[in-house]
Formats: sequence, structure tokens, C-alpha cells
Amino acid sequence: MWRYSADESVVLRIDRHRLGPRVYVLGTRVHEWHLGAALLLGLAVAAALRDIDPSLATGAALFVGVWLVAKDWHDLVPSRRDTAAWRLGLHLRPAPLRAVHRAAPLPKLAAVAAVAAGLVNLASAVTPNIAWRDHLLLDIAPLEAMRLSHAAAVPASLLLLVTAPYLWRRRQSAFRLAFVLLLGLGVLNLMKGLDVEEASASFAVAGMLWLGRSAFCVQPDPVSLRAALRRVPLVAATGFLLCCVAVWIAAPDQASVASVMREVVDALLWQSGPLDFHDVLGGVDEAVGVVGLLTLLWCAYLVFRPLAVPHALPTSEVRLAARELVRRHGADTLAYFKLRHDQHYLFSSDRRAFLGYCVETGVLLVSGDPVGPDEAIPGLLRELSQFAEARGLRIAVVGAGERLRPLWRQLGLRSLYLGDEAVVETRTFSLDGRAIRKVRQSVTRLEKQGFSACLQDLGELSDGEIAELDAVSSRWRDGATERGFAMSLDALRREEHADSLVVVGRDAEGRIRGFLHFVPSYGRAAVSLSMMRRDHGTPNGLTEFLVARGLELLRDRGIEEASLNFAAFARFIHGPHGLLERLIGRLLLAADAFFQIERLHRFNAKFFPRWEPRYLLFERVLGLGRVGLAAMWAEGQLPKPAPLRR
Repeated sequence: MWRYSADESVVLRIDRHRLGPRVYVLGTRVHEWHLGAALLLGLAVAAALRDIDPSLATGAALFVGVWLVAKDWHDLVPSRRDTAAWRLGLHLRPAPLRAVHRAAPLPKLAAVAAVAAGLVNLASAVTPNIAWRDHLLLDIAPLEAMRLSHAAAVPASLLLLVTAPYLWRRRQSAFRLAFVLLLGLGVLNLMKGLDVEEASASFAVAGMLWLGRSAFCVQPDPVSLRAALRRVPLVAATGFLLCCVAVWIAAPDQASVASVMREVVDALLWQSGPLDFHDVLGGVDEAVGVVGLLTLLWCAYLVFRPLAVPHALPTSEVRLAARELVRRHGADTLAYFKLRHDQHYLFSSDRRAFLGYCVETGVLLVSGDPVGPDEAIPGLLRELSQFAEARGLRIAVVGAGERLRPLWRQLGLRSLYLGDEAVVETRTFSLDGRAIRKVRQSVTRLEKQGFSACLQDLGELSDGEIAELDAVSSRWRDGATERGFAMSLDALRREEHADSLVVVGRDAEGRIRGFLHFVPSYGRAAVSLSMMRRDHGTPNGLTEFLVARGLELLRDRGIEEASLNFAAFARFIHGPHGLLERLIGRLLLAADAFFQIERLHRFNAKFFPRWEPRYLLFERVLGLGRVGLAAMWAEGQLPKPAPLRR
């Protein structure tokens, strides 16, 4: 007999496994692709024997067979077998740091089913009933109940259609409303005309939603929901009042207030009302219906908003905790840049690690790698996954390093080469030799003109000197906004960044004409370049002069490594692998006039650095465009539209 058992002598055995159920028939493992292949083989044999006709059932069987093979394709290849987790959709490799949702594709399927159910119920509500069913129903229910059920089915169907895009986005509040609406529509279909077919479909979709309810993981925002409950009645009342005014103006002179309101209600339900409009006013009913639909969509937006990310930037106490972690564990050259004032922080539950992030275009954009001891990072990444999932956000990382890239991969993120960080070893840097003669000539020329460079702690500078540095920076930007998110600071703050270093360049009169700002990498003798500014009227070569003399001064301070500018996509231009990378390199050369890609690499190469790759991490290939836009907005490479800035 068929039963669940661990004994291999029985017909059927189902074992639990971390990747999904394991099914054995007479002791032999059965995969889904076995079922799909058997179904396809049966169809092929039937077609060969000419015992099959093209029909909807045949097409459905063919689709199911192909789908079973496609979703289980990992088990077709022995080297890939038992590497993917069972899911309702395609079986994918599990991400150890991310929660597994077996029904992850269900929200999209539910959205499509909700649209289909909404349209079917709407069509059923506005079409006449079947006569014999009406007579049968009248024996057990009054006529008024049938009419009310017809009228109620229209707004319920429209509401179900409105929930579809939010079901697609996995919103819990949309799931709850859709589930109630489907149950209600099932009852209304029985009451309005014994429409058993529509009722069965509604109950079936409701059952599908209930079985896959765990896949709807985007939580509603309690604050937004309370605000929405206050605003929705006001929005709905305003829309209804505007529609009443429009119909009253267009109505005949003898129309009563009751007939105007009845006309508005019928038009909102997309039904014909007691008033007739002709000629240029013939589209009043349709206009009222459109206004009602737009009002409904606006109310849905207010109700279904997900759990919001923090809007207020971190407090001084939170910044202090982040600063302490950077000082204890900030060995990465980008760790210090998390102390910018425009980043939000996510701490692990034990407060031993944190990361900086911002949210753009529905993407939670992380700034570089997390800061903290290695053993605390996996727990932080799990919490990051839960934090983003509850808010319906995609995770991306700008400037991830090579060391933690395998850990990010365990979170399910893919990596895209973003560029190279230029790291100069100060002990081997020298102005001697033919290869560096152009830099040496710039240094000699500037020194003959009376320019000098000195290295100082930012905390040692006076208020006047800080003001001069800010003035040079302002003149350099020339009205443009400050760029940077993951690889620079947003301002010179003496009280917060007192342990950072500044290479100050002065002219013959002692005026500050340019500077370099370096931030420390704790736990190693290294610094990272944060700002590189000069006056526009200074001689060519001042920046090379500051970098060359600054590297020598840093060496005298005991600093062994200095991270200079980040060269984006340098490999695609100077060392491409294959035709695709060569094509990308040519496109980047064309874009150099706008983004300084090639010019920045040439500048860095003058100092013969060691190139360390940095990566852009993202979840899905199809979402890479959105991630790229979010990164360019955050870094200031593209101007953000004014409405979004507000």
C-alpha cells in the first residue's frame, strides 16, 4: 500500500531534506523531471500512434511536461544534482544567509489570477443572469438580495483588480484584502444568480493565496496605515463630491438631487443611471467612472504602502557607536567613509557590526563592506536580508571588496566588476627614473614657482584654515553638488574627523590653493584619499605635485599604503577579455567626457599603484538597470530629479 515510511520495502517514501522533499518509489528516487519526461514521452507516443488531437487539454499537458523538466533541470546533470532547493517555480541554489521561501513565485501568479478573477467577476456582475437559475434562487432568497449582490460584486471586483500590482510586490496587506474579497465574491456569485463557476474560481484563488501566504512577506507600515485610514475617507469624499458637482452641472434642469446622486453612484459602478447625457456631454458617465477609478488607485496606494525605512538620519549617539566600531575594525580602505552624515546605519542585534546604506528607486544600496569582527558579519547580513524583505527592497552593494565577496554570495548577490582602487606603496614610491619624469617635472616646476606642501592632522588646523579649505572646495565644485557615497566623505568636520590627515598646498604668498584629504584605515598603516581639490586658476600639475609630495610625507609619518582615486571599469579599457569587454571599453571611452573614466585612470597610473578590484553586487540581472541608476544617484554621477530630491 502507499504510505509515508522510512522503510524501503513500501511503495512510496517521502523524506524531509533541507533542499526540499525527497520522493522514493520502491526505493528509487523520483525527480520532477522524471514525471515531466514521462508525460512528454506519453504525448509523443500518442502522437506517433495518431491517438491524440490538438486541444486545450493536450496543450496543457505539453506545458506541464516541459515545465516539470525545466524547473528541475539541475537534477538532469549529475554534477549539479542536489545543489538546488525545491521551489514552486524554478529550482535555484539556496543562499545560506537568506530565508528560503518555497512559494516565492506565488505572488506573481496570484497577481495574474487576481486580475483574471476580477475581470471574470466584473463581467458576471454586469451581465444578465441565467433565467432558470434566477427562478431557482428566487425560491430561497428575495429579489432585492439578488440586486444588492449584483451591485456589490462590481466594486468588489474593481478592488480585487487594484490589489493585483500589490500582490505582485508581495504586500501582506494586499494579500489580506484580496483573500477577503475573493471569499466575498464567491458568496456574492452564489447569491446574485447561482453562478457556481465564478464562485468556484474565486474560492480556488482564495485557497491558493492562503496556502502560499508565507510568500507575502512585505509588511505594512503601521504609521502609514494609520495615516491612510484618516486620509482615505477624506480622499473618497472629495472625489465623490467632485463627481456630484460635475453631474449636477451637466444634468437637465429638472433633475433632482436624488437622481444626481443615483447617477453618480451608477457611473462609479460603470452602470447606466437615471439621467441621459447627449452631444458634447455624452461622456460624463465615463469621466465620472475614470475619476472614481483614479480615486480608488490613490486610496490603494495610501493603504498598501510597505514598512518604511528610517527617514531621520542617525543621532549623535548612533554615530558615536559607528565611529567606535570603525576605529576597532575599520581596516578596509572604505570603512571610514561610512561616517558620512547622509548614510543610514543598520547594526547587528548584538551591536558588534554595522553597515551604511541609503535607499534609492526601491534599492537598499549598501556602502562598501560591513564593519565589525568577521564572526559577526554573517548575522548582520541575515538581518539585512530580513530588513530589506520586510520593506520590499532589493539589496545592492557599491564598492564591495574581494575579501567578503564570497560572503555576499551566500546572501544570493551576484557581482559585477566595478573598477579598481589604486593603492600606492609609499616605501617603493620615488620620483627617480624615466617612467615618472612627467610627475617629477610638474613637482620641480611648482616648487620653482614657490608652491609648498605640508602634512597636518585635520584637528590641528585653525578655524581660518578650515574656512580656506572649504572655500577651495567650493570654488572647485563651482556650484555642483558634492559627489560620493561609498568612497569619500561629504564634508571636513574637524571635531569628528580630527584623526584624518590633510596635505595642504600653499603658493608663494602662503595662501592655500589646493589640498588632499586622507582618512585612516585602522589596524594597518594605510590611508584613503577622500578629497582632492584645487583652485581653478592654479598652474597645471598642482594635483600631481600634492600627491607626490603627500606620498613622501605620509611615508615619513610611517604610513605604508595610500589608496588614491577609484578608477571605474579600468579593466574594460586597458585589459579587456573578449569581444564584449572590448565593446564596453569603447563605450566607456565615449562616456569619458561626462564621467572622467579614462582620465582618472591615467592620473592614478602616473604613481604606479597596485590595482585592487571593487565590485557592484546585485540580486537579479533584470534589476541591474535600477541598481545602476540608484548607484549613480547616490554617488552624484547623475542629477536626481527635483521632485524625488524633495
